[in-house]
Amino acid sequence: MRILFACGGTGGHINPAIALAKMVRERRPRSGILFVGGDKGMENQLVPREGFELRTISNRSFQHKLTPKALVWNVKTVFHMATVLKQANAILDDFKPDIVVGTGGYASYPIVRSAAKRGIPTAIHESNAFPGWTTRALAAKVDRIMVSFDDSVGHYKRKDIVVVTGTPVREDFIYGKRDEAKAAMKLDDRPVVVVYFGSLGAREMNKMMVDYMALLAKSGAFQLVYATGSFGAKWMPERVAEQGIDLSACPHIRMQEYIYNMPEVMAAADMMIARSGASTLTEMMVSATPAILVPSPNVTGNHQEPNARSVETRGGAVMILEKACSGRLLYDTTVQLLSDPTRLERMRSAMKSMAYLDANERIYKTITDLADFGTDSTQ
Repeated sequence: MRILFACGGTGGHINPAIALAKMVRERRPRSGILFVGGDKGMENQLVPREGFELRTISNRSFQHKLTPKALVWNVKTVFHMATVLKQANAILDDFKPDIVVGTGGYASYPIVRSAAKRGIPTAIHESNAFPGWTTRALAAKVDRIMVSFDDSVGHYKRKDIVVVTGTPVREDFIYGKRDEAKAAMKLDDRPVVVVYFGSLGAREMNKMMVDYMALLAKSGAFQLVYATGSFGAKWMPERVAEQGIDLSACPHIRMQEYIYNMPEVMAAADMMIARSGASTLTEMMVSATPAILVPSPNVTGNHQEPNARSVETRGGAVMILEKACSGRLLYDTTVQLLSDPTRLERMRSAMKSMAYLDANERIYKTITDLADFGTDSTQ
């Protein structure tokens, strides 16, 4: 089987595709696997790191603001699409995939669209409850739409091709062991808190984290693994130093641009602070990690807030809206949760109860059936 994964932009689009690609590589070692993404996204770091081939297109995203500048940008993007489609078709000519699977991001659109037009079997996976722009644009063209939530089916006109699968996740999120992870990371016996606001980072949340770290630097109450994201990495070190925080004197605080060993880090975590995108929530659920969720107010349809409310209602997380959030509130809420082991254990159980532990298997079966290969085949 020759399978092409089209994804890009953020880890939330890329990591699910990597999880599926690993399953294909394990089940069908002779399969050809190719990733296609944008020329500037996180896929350029994440995909090669996992040992997969990546080819890129000169992708150019649309802007959703209703401003004259955004309008001019979008008009140029439309004209640029001809170039991108030409690149996409050249990749299809060369690789000759049996199936093309898009997992989100603007880079998915030209590849999946071109494949569908050629009659190549196509599928898209939407991690979020509310479909993003790429999914909506491709929904009428593909053979299968895979979604993460039962409630998502109603967003699509062609309900007969929608399959509820859950969101794919790397299996090492499921089987991680806390003691082994803490030992590998050289962490001590204090609780571990992981903070991650996405591969690009979140400026307002990063600002709040400066106050959070200042409080933690003084107390030493727990250990922190904090990823700033690519944008935050450019200015956070200076901002932290300006606030009088000497990270070299605080070994219990680890600030870095990105967490590449996230399964190991989450296995070590007592709790997490993060946004509430579907992929992040899936990783929390399968690893049974309690959380403080601060949904992003800057996403399509404000879909992260309903995601967070759903998890909070089930008892797996505490939600704080960004407009009401502060570094002090995050810190105080963290200390409160860490001081209540019984509640944390209930939150772990709640997270685990929401997990689709067989999401990878469901999606694997969907795409292999679509490509007309039996699941027992070794091709």
